[in-house]
Parts: sequence; structure tokens; C-alpha cells
Amino acid sequence: MTLSDPTRFNGVRALIFDLDGTLIDSKLDLALAVNATLEHMGRAALPHSRIYGYVGRGAPRLIEQALGPGATSADCRQGLAHFLAYYREHMLDNTVTYPGVREGLAALESLPMAVLTNKPVRFSEYILEGLGLSGYFRFVYGGNSFETKKPDPAGMEVLLRDLGATPREAMLVGDSEVDVQTARNAGTWACGVTYGLGSERLAEYPPDLLLNSLEELAGYLDGAGPRR
Repeated sequence: MTLSDPTRFNGVRALIFDLDGTLIDSKLDLALAVNATLEHMGRAALPHSRIYGYVGRGAPRLIEQALGPGATSADCRQGLAHFLAYYREHMLDNTVTYPGVREGLAALESLPMAVLTNKPVRFSEYILEGLGLSGYFRFVYGGNSFETKKPDPAGMEVLLRDLGATPREAMLVGDSEVDVQTARNAGTWACGVTYGLGSERLAEYPPDLLLNSLEELAGYLDGAGPRR
């Protein structure tokens, strides 16, 4: 992405990251857990590509969509319980960081950073620790950390206080329209990545900055433009 003003983001002093689709490629483990849940409930498996489109609004919504419009509230509760139990045991079977994430975080580690995800917070902490990323983040908040989930700005507002930043001093980095909407609702900068689960929807919800790799981000924050 070419910027007319390479110093546009010089005031950013705090970074908040989405997790699934931004830092970690977790889609296979999520799809396998969803289909294990459907099998447990006597339902047909779904194509992985379809499940990937459901990711990003939290586990309850993921299971609700996977079960379909005919599911009762009891079905959804049963499905969610099985999904969480299965995923707890298998969340690191295939999950890895995206290319460039480790290098990008290392280049940014002088800035205070946090994670805000709609994934349950204990699962998020476990994955970050298991992948050796937890040391980069001062705070990790999940979909059950607050009464509401992204795109509601409640989590962002707490993180701005935690990180001691004003909205225009903070940037939310994510892969989907949910993250862009969250940033807009909180008044912060929005940065999108092109490689994630929801990246095809970013054309309808354009972020302030769009990256092909997290390695590019540091160059935009020092006013020098993208590093080559």
C-alpha cells in the first residue's frame, strides 16, 4: 500500500492485535473442532472453507452458524460445550504463526502491545504461550473478558487505558471487517492484513493501512515508509 503521507502514523505508540487470521493460522484446528462437534450431534460435516467464513465473532456464534438456522438454543449450548472441550485438547495440533509474524513482532517490541480477540481468553493465552509469543504482549483480552465482543469498542477502551494511549495513538491490526469496525468504533487507526481469514471482506471495509506481511508494519510507524 502506498501512502501519500509517510509520516501519517508517526503518532502511533500502542498496538493492539487480533489473534486468529492475524497472528496465528488456526483455521484447520477450528474447522476440525467444528466438524467433530457436528459429528457428536449426529449432523453432517461442513466443508472447511464454509467454516472458515464463520470464524471471527466468537465461539458461540461460530457454533450457532455451523448448526444452522434450525438449531434450538439447547442445541447451541450442547454444541458449544462439546466444541470448547474438543478444541481445548486440540488447539495446537496444526496452529502456527503466519509467515512474518515473529519477525514483525520482534521489530515492534519497543512499543506496548496487546491482543484483543473474540476467542475465549484462556484459549488465547494458552496458544500464545504455546507458540512462544506471549512475551510480546502486556495484555490479552478475549471474547469472554467483557460483556460484549468486537466490533463493540468496550475492549479497546479498556486497552487504551491499560496502555496509556489516546485513540489516535493506537492502532488495531486485524484481518477482517470486524477489526476495522472495532477500530472505527473506538476511534483508533485500523490496519488490515491481506493473508487472513476475513481479508476478502476488507475491500468493503477499507482500513487505514493494508499489509501483506506483519514485517512491513514497523516501517510505517517510523515515518520511513515500508522497509525493503
